[in-house]
Amino acid sequence: MTSVQSGASLAKTLFPDLGALGVSVLRLCFAAIMLVIVMRPWRGGWPEGSKGRALLMYGVALGGMNMLFYQALETIPLGVAVALEFTGPLTVALLGSRRVLDLVWIALAVFGLYLLLPVGEIGGDMDPRGIAYALGAGACWGFYIIWGRKAGARHGRHTVALGTVVAGLVALPIGVVNLGADLIVPHLWPLAAVVALLSTALPYSLEMIALRRMPARLFSMLMSLEPAVGALSGLVFLHEQLSIVQYLAIAAIIVAAGGAAKTAGTAARSRVSKQRDQSGTD
Repeated sequence: MTSVQSGASLAKTLFPDLGALGVSVLRLCFAAIMLVIVMRPWRGGWPEGSKGRALLMYGVALGGMNMLFYQALETIPLGVAVALEFTGPLTVALLGSRRVLDLVWIALAVFGLYLLLPVGEIGGDMDPRGIAYALGAGACWGFYIIWGRKAGARHGRHTVALGTVVAGLVALPIGVVNLGADLIVPHLWPLAAVVALLSTALPYSLEMIALRRMPARLFSMLMSLEPAVGALSGLVFLHEQLSIVQYLAIAAIIVAAGGAAKTAGTAARSRVSKQRDQSGTD
């Protein structure tokens, strides 16, 4: 989380020269190169059929998530953008929920969004386009989780590298069409490569290591702190001051995300326990 949000802070300093789209395109392309060199995913070949489709959708979601998030950062603070983006994984965690307690997490998330969105006087100083981009990035994050599970189950440690290659291939034509020669700024490429390392190559690799060493529920609960890390990074590196209301909104979304992750983990354990009991009875 620290790596991702530090990279996002550095990326925002490049926006005046490359624009949000340019930085996101270079980030994905450099990250794809790094991950391919380190993980050498070509050894497994490109999958076909449904396996290839899952990987393709995972990469498209990854590319959309990154490009939309950086577009959001152009006009709204980092901590707010991360909080709004977090509605994606929060929605995935709450989908199909059957517990009364989940209504509390939904209410908290709605309350946080109410404080952030331009509804009347509250949240009125927020740019609507930035909000829309952040929510779009959240939707892509949700699809990234759904398709990432399917792709990861089939491709293992090569998933991140292959998915990032797909994301880079999706982003590059968009960048070329919209920016053209403005992408060719060699003296800024080293900083763009650092952004790629901090925001994609390093954290995604660390996520894979973490997920192999801790329960998914604990991982999800820890990840719910990301909006707070984003707000802190924005304050330290970009001097972005948030209002008390915005901090309250971020706190509400963090609690909702952490609570939803805990509830989902408890529900999953209950299902496993019931299945075991039924198997034992049979």
